[in-house]
Amino acid sequence: MTNRNANQDTWTGMVPVDDTALYVTDTGGDGIPIIYCNGQFATLGYWKHVVEELGTGFRHINFDERSRGRKSGKSADYSFEACVRDVDAVLAARGVTGPVVIAGWSYGAFVAAHWASRNPDRCIGAVPVDGAQPHDWLDDAMEARIRKLFKRLAPITTLLRPTGLTPKLSAAQQAECNIELGRISRKADLGPVLDAITVPTRYVLASGASFGSKGDEQELIRAALGEVVERNPNIEVFAKVASNHDLILRKDYKAVADAVRDVVAARR
Repeated sequence: MTNRNANQDTWTGMVPVDDTALYVTDTGGDGIPIIYCNGQFATLGYWKHVVEELGTGFRHINFDERSRGRKSGKSADYSFEACVRDVDAVLAARGVTGPVVIAGWSYGAFVAAHWASRNPDRCIGAVPVDGAQPHDWLDDAMEARIRKLFKRLAPITTLLRPTGLTPKLSAAQQAECNIELGRISRKADLGPVLDAITVPTRYVLASGASFGSKGDEQELIRAALGEVVERNPNIEVFAKVASNHDLILRKDYKAVADAVRDVVAARR
């Protein structure tokens, strides 16, 4: 099923990939293509203010990951690698063959960083938003804490599932996705990915704690990015804003949009 918004000329529809289909929106036009990667259990609506701020100079391509939102389908594969492959599937389905800007928030920042590292010829630049910082935060105690958290949240997430505000994954599946992210975050795994990035990459970092974190955990993780910036001149911390992790796309969207503009200017 596809649809075009008569006012904005935005294409919406389902893109088949592997054993599922993803809900995609594409504003079309001749603007610079930018593809957005969402938070681990978030939806494309989180990018609304950034899209509006950047406006018609860009072609905005956004999608709900597997089992996220109201329309994207379930899958047998919720791995991180599947999420990276989905970026390619969406771009191919929308006929985008030239280089793009890739922006990602939280979990999506990891997807954006990996994709940019692997596809330098197809990437204008990357904007990771409060994610993709190499840090060994996962241990046995944290794994247990993650599983306990998602089990505790299960009644609420199940109730909200029909609205699309929470994913169609079980509590155990959500926990395993989060634990896998902890493994991907390790310095030994993420560090080489970031070191290999050759396109302009501008981080926008939040401040303080986020849902599920305690004390200064988030700030310690963010600080780990300093070593990467020292090693790779293509990577900069563009801004550190006042919003916390959960509100950054809503309250500091202008900083994110400015970071996108900066990576485009850096490639000209």
